Amino acid sequence: QVQLVESGGGLVQPGGSLRLSCVASGIRFSLYNGAWYRQVPGKQRELVASITTIHNTNYADSVKGRFTISRDNSKNTMYLQMNSLKPEDTAVYYCKARLGRNGNNYWGQGTQVTVSS
Repeated sequence: QVQLVESGGGLVQPGGSLRLSCVASGIRFSLYNGAWYRQVPGKQRELVASITTIHNTNYADSVKGRFTISRDNSKNTMYLQMNSLKPEDTAVYYCKARLGRNGNNYWGQGTQVTVSS
């Protein structure tokens, strides 16, 4: 069975940092494209960052220069380093894995990130 488990969320002050982790089981994560999404209640889920099997990365304009997506193949884990956090970054963050361009999407359960004083 495929499972993605996020961790590392929590409460942080504006300007602070958090590092999210996504541990995969049931797949060799290095063979899958990965992505981080976030969702605010009442709004559509949005793509934050993505990383391919060959380590190409893309970021939403709203997080460029502040967030970094990476992966550690030996640990079957994907990360999202979030710096200079803003209140508008508050959301539930989800990791996703996809095999190729049109494979099925596998989703984690989400982890809450709250940026507030």
